[in-house]
Amino acid sequence: MKLFARRRWPRRVREASRGLRPLALFLALAAAARGAEPTLHLRHNQSGYRPADLKRVMLFSEAPLKGRYEVRDAGGRVVLGGPLPRDLGAGWGRFPLHYELSLDALRSPGTYAVRVGHAQAGMVAVAPDAHRDLAASLLEFLRQQRCGYNPFLDVVCHPFDGRTAYGPRPPGSYVDARGGWHDAGDQLKYLLTASNATAQLLLAHRLAPDLFPDAFDELGRPGGNGRSDVLDEARWGLQWLLRLHPAPGELYHQVADDRDHVGWKLPHEETSDYGWGKGGYRVVYFADGRPQGLGQYPSASTGVANLAGRYAAAMALAWQTWRDDPRERPFAERCRQAGIEVYGLGREREGVQQGNSYGAPYRYGEETWADDMEWGAAALFEATSERRYLDDAVRYAGLIGASSAVGRDSAGHYQYYPFMNAGHFALSAVAEEGVKAELARYYRDGLAAAERLAAMNPYRVGVPFIWCSNNLVVALATQAALYERMTGDAAFRPLLFAQWDWLLGRNPWGVSMFTGLPAGGVFPRNPHLSLTQLTRRLVRGGLVDGPVYARIFESLKGVGLSGPDDFAVFQGEAVYHDDVMDYSTNEPTMDGTASAVLLTALMAGAR
Repeated sequence: MKLFARRRWPRRVREASRGLRPLALFLALAAAARGAEPTLHLRHNQSGYRPADLKRVMLFSEAPLKGRYEVRDAGGRVVLGGPLPRDLGAGWGRFPLHYELSLDALRSPGTYAVRVGHAQAGMVAVAPDAHRDLAASLLEFLRQQRCGYNPFLDVVCHPFDGRTAYGPRPPGSYVDARGGWHDAGDQLKYLLTASNATAQLLLAHRLAPDLFPDAFDELGRPGGNGRSDVLDEARWGLQWLLRLHPAPGELYHQVADDRDHVGWKLPHEETSDYGWGKGGYRVVYFADGRPQGLGQYPSASTGVANLAGRYAAAMALAWQTWRDDPRERPFAERCRQAGIEVYGLGREREGVQQGNSYGAPYRYGEETWADDMEWGAAALFEATSERRYLDDAVRYAGLIGASSAVGRDSAGHYQYYPFMNAGHFALSAVAEEGVKAELARYYRDGLAAAERLAAMNPYRVGVPFIWCSNNLVVALATQAALYERMTGDAAFRPLLFAQWDWLLGRNPWGVSMFTGLPAGGVFPRNPHLSLTQLTRRLVRGGLVDGPVYARIFESLKGVGLSGPDDFAVFQGEAVYHDDVMDYSTNEPTMDGTASAVLLTALMAGAR
């Protein structure tokens, strides 16, 4: 859960975070402070473009731009150019004028300079494999988030997870809940997010089986093991999910709570106290489908179907992945059986199990569940061929319809998690033609609504800038990509590429939203993440929460900056800070990154 209490960081942390900004940004700000001519800014996808990609770059300045633009190749030859287009009629912050250049005609690999008059705005790259390695690179962040054995630190952490709250066992009973992933910059663990992350990793492999290398073993250490790295990561999640279901009628959904938030700490140096001593056992919550909370902020839980549906989808996808390997068949069968059992729990208790807090007002407040049960039922139909699951999937699809975070102009924190409905895509693969048409319409309705939102800003970003806006951008792009796969309709491709480019640098701040990526680019260097701040080691691949409306930033508890806002000149209605103290925009999350693995797999295979 994205929450830290407000505190003042040590001077070394504040000074280090201020000393890592891109030099180019400092120079631009200094020039503005001296009253120099308005600076010309170019924003583009820093991972580059493949020859057939849409290539829409953004120019902006404080004053109108006039004349012509040119694009020159590495030899200085003009390969593209013309009069500047009219400004988009929409601004951002202090920059009222934005100009979008279409560079789609650049199809030859190379590096190109964009110029306006005598001024060079910046460079763009075209390469056939421009973003092929991104998906695998994102897995580095997930390996670093592992609980149990952590390969980033080469240590074992949280060996005492956990002791029970709620459920059929006496309070404080031991349940083996070791493993899984730390959720974000903190060290909580949620079935709510891990179930989705595991299922999306397996779906990424299913859609792009040849994309991921075998460079790490099952423990996340360098060296192949004969299994794709994305499957190693998914299997890490599956093993934790299996531990949370120790008996047919039992399901546990959360390890630890906001008592974790006691300051920066490495995971093997735990100091939190859940009643069994500092650094000892941590609480593990039973999924009973009722409001829970050991402190003053109870959840509004109504059932367990949201957890059960995603759990079943992950387990059914595991069966499909490993069923044909004789060595893995027992594991595949165990997963399928667990999926069937947990799906049954969701069928009995339709509704949502939300996240729990202890002393903080923030929690994962998910309210949707039919989308998850649709995905679980569709996947189980593939895994069992039992008609009842297909009938269930069709019923749940009708219940959820087009409802998701895609196309909404506002939402509560994780209200419509997992933000887009993968169930429609899964069901479309096995449904009859009439049902397929309805599923496509649900996706299309959400995308059309997102297009209307996108028209309200020059970057064509079709999401509201609420907490975890980057997760919403990933969801919107993923839905557009899956819709095109389902239907062959490319009508939303411009919307898809606008979201994709936003994540990789075509945004007001000119920053990729992934830590450490792309190499040589401008990316978050000071994330709100314990391991980075305490070890001073940059971790690649973490998707940060992303920009929020300024009013949200100003209202959150415990958020702040460690020094002057180096991006102040680029702030507008929404703000982003590459600052260790800003958990609202600069905290990388496990589930957001896993969802981005699926998106990057889709983009690597798109043509």
